[in-house]
Amino acid sequence: MNANWHAWAILLLAVAFEVAGTSCLNASQSLSRPGFAIIAFVCYVIAIIGLALALKSIDVSIAYAVWAGLGIVFITVVGVLVFGEAMTAPRLVFIVLILIGVVGLNLLQS
Repeated sequence: MNANWHAWAILLLAVAFEVAGTSCLNASQSLSRPGFAIIAFVCYVIAIIGLALALKSIDVSIAYAVWAGLGIVFITVVGVLVFGEAMTAPRLVFIVLILIGVVGLNLLQS
């Protein structure tokens, strides 16, 4: 199996843990719910380790942009679906632009 494919899979897992960490941080209600705060911390540690591992095969400029961009997109979806945040037309337009940027950067890496 291609090592680069593994790096991208690890990067996507890192994004998932970053989103889970951010979701738990929000659920911790400003760290007043220690269980969620601890889970957030653990998720962030795993996310950083995943990003570090992905950097063995993916350029840092590409990996970080994808990690941050997808994190923004996914946490926005979680915010709308789980936390009841509003999805306005301008917000949707800018989320689509982030996705276009992530796809474009991925194509440059190929």
